[in-house]
Amino acid sequence: MDLIDINVLNSTVRLAVPVLLACLAGLYSERSGIIDIGLEGKLLASAFAAAAVAYLTASAWIGILAGIGAAMMFSAIHGLASITFKGNQTISGVALNFLAAGLTTYLGQSWFRRGGQTPNLPAGGRFRPIELPFAKEVQDVPIIGQIYSGLISGHNLITYFAFIAVPVTAWVLFRTRFGLRLRAVGENPKAIDTAGISVTWMRYKALVITSVLVGIGGSYLSIAQTSGFINNMSAGRGYLALAALIFAKWKPWPALFVCLLFGYLDAVQLRFQGIEFPVIGEIPVQAIQALPYILTVVLLAGFIGRAVAPKAAGIPYTKER
Repeated sequence: MDLIDINVLNSTVRLAVPVLLACLAGLYSERSGIIDIGLEGKLLASAFAAAAVAYLTASAWIGILAGIGAAMMFSAIHGLASITFKGNQTISGVALNFLAAGLTTYLGQSWFRRGGQTPNLPAGGRFRPIELPFAKEVQDVPIIGQIYSGLISGHNLITYFAFIAVPVTAWVLFRTRFGLRLRAVGENPKAIDTAGISVTWMRYKALVITSVLVGIGGSYLSIAQTSGFINNMSAGRGYLALAALIFAKWKPWPALFVCLLFGYLDAVQLRFQGIEFPVIGEIPVQAIQALPYILTVVLLAGFIGRAVAPKAAGIPYTKER
């Protein structure tokens, strides 16, 4: 069984997209000092909202706006709890995850009567793959043609957006005044407040950007990667995104490579299902599906080294008078 071919790499890219978008979303919030455990719940809520609205309107674009809107609602709750009312950020995020899990199941059952799922989306309700120019013409060219036509071409618009978002995030965070202020808020909010910049407003701005990115990531799950919402379809990707963020030490380019690693592990476990191995026979599907998560724990425990989070992460800021 070939574990490194065009099909596996293509699956790697597709499976890495929601984790990558959630990871970049968490990068903005955590760089501003807000721990966002609720990424999992935001992915799930935006996936449901996008699928439900795309089904009703037959428009993928309106669906993705609904997904972003759902993520913004959850971020607003998180912001009120952790920024305005200075509550515990971790508890707030966990509560959002429980809320999303219960609410999506309840609304799905109430609205569609399909066990919490949405019906299959109509043709206009999905983002379709895009064939890049000359992909068919060069597909028989060894190596270069195969990579271009089989790996680079044939993805949907959200996939390309996710990979473009990496250099944009790197530029915003490390080459702009806004990025400098955002990082300063996460490291030393008192100093940025002394300079006359609102810590509260900067953190809310970070949550808005987080909402957009994670909302697009959740929408990808239901209206691009698949054709509808399935119960708990985020399947821990929000937690994987947080793990990737720590593994990448809160930097966008390392985060890309870590998310691709997670996508590759996910793609490989799909190939292992149903295969008879020597001596041990067929491995249970549940054990194979757990492989990416097990390896994530191993990587974080054994290879990450010392990861230093932003100093003010998780600490509510109170303006001195």
